[in-house]
Amino acid sequence: MTLTTTAPRVAIVGGGITGLAAAWELQKAGVDYTLFEKGDRWGGKILTDRLADGFVVEAGPDSFITQKPWALQLAQEMGLEDRLLDTNDDRRKVFVLNRGRPIPLPDGVMLIVPTKLMPFVLTPLFSLPAKMRMGFDLILPAKRDGEDETVADFITRRLGAEALDKLAEPLMSGIYNAEADRQSVLATFPRFRQIEEKHGSLILGMLAARRNRPKKANPDKRAMFVSMRGGTQELVEELVERLTGDLRLNAGVSALEPGYRLRLDDGSAFDADVVILTAPAFAAAQLVRPVAPAAARDLEAIRYVSTGTMSLAFRREEFSHPLNGFGLVIPRSENRRINAVTWTSTKFDHRAPDDHVLLRVFFGGSRRPEMMEASDDDLTRIVDEELADVMGIRAEPVFRRIYRWHRSNPQYDVNHLDRMDRIETDLPEGLLLAGSAYRGIGIPDCVRQGREAARQAVEQVTVSP
Repeated sequence: MTLTTTAPRVAIVGGGITGLAAAWELQKAGVDYTLFEKGDRWGGKILTDRLADGFVVEAGPDSFITQKPWALQLAQEMGLEDRLLDTNDDRRKVFVLNRGRPIPLPDGVMLIVPTKLMPFVLTPLFSLPAKMRMGFDLILPAKRDGEDETVADFITRRLGAEALDKLAEPLMSGIYNAEADRQSVLATFPRFRQIEEKHGSLILGMLAARRNRPKKANPDKRAMFVSMRGGTQELVEELVERLTGDLRLNAGVSALEPGYRLRLDDGSAFDADVVILTAPAFAAAQLVRPVAPAAARDLEAIRYVSTGTMSLAFRREEFSHPLNGFGLVIPRSENRRINAVTWTSTKFDHRAPDDHVLLRVFFGGSRRPEMMEASDDDLTRIVDEELADVMGIRAEPVFRRIYRWHRSNPQYDVNHLDRMDRIETDLPEGLLLAGSAYRGIGIPDCVRQGREAARQAVEQVTVSP
């Protein structure tokens, strides 16, 4: 698209990390932008409560993965290297609730795949038939047709039903707050299918990955997960501080007309040459319907679930549990009213004073949607009962913080990538999508999508000489 105007304008709808990253990229390219956020703060689900007595409590994501480098690169671009905070990997251990007892994940399990024989043989986490069934992965034929399948189908096919119940569902689907029997493996864990296609076996593929790792550790290499010393919100705050464009809070967009003219909630209008939509899929569907009805129908079909967390602080002297790991995941088959517990003050430094500990309990999602409607009092009672039962915690918390995120977690159902291909094909030039509902839910993926959309916008508003 070639424009005659000498000052093309880009509108960004949504002030979460995706929209902020898009604004950053446009600013670097020297393109004018206006960022509209319906709420009264920036960052979306990235929200950190910093308490006066030294607690740092995350309401949303507590970290981002460095194997996807885009969030880390953004932090480094802004000179935040000395603010980055690695997980305490010397204390990395994950427990799985098994028949009401926390059992450590056996040493050598990479993602969900066993790569060391004796720890796997000796673990009480799996029955003997389950261990034998997982070994069949070494001889089963590989699926190489390129077709999508659910995470449940993939794991059951390669490793068996018990691996799905005790590993894949709480670990893999737990990341996405998803239902394994609906979750797309190609959209959420494509690496597993790539390993299967290349090596014919997950176990052989993971063993090859271990062999090919550098023999000397890089002393400058970061942990797999990092945060910021003052919480993930630091990344948002630094971005907002550095952005010099037109940033508008309490500025909801109610309609999008061909052209593109944005109608705002306050009755005003804004004309743009390119629009980047980073709002949730259901909100984006309403906006694009007048200009791309087929894309709107596909956007509406992207499901969402609601999730919540409760953070609890305790005096260390009153707390008997050793918190000797990063936390506890809970299989669906355990039929618990909570989904997982992160031992925050073990996972990260600078999250609680030395004489206190901090935990975070996860609830809701597709597993227990009714928990989202429980009153704070009922939720408090339930969480206290569950923590007493699964971890033996009976101390009185110093404080607790409850956060509820309604209709906040997009679901990548099977064939999600095909749906995204259709949506992007159906959108007219000058209208771009980015965000957690589309091609990656984590902070790094959102940063990548925002910056990629911005680069496309720059190409589309380039003025011919």
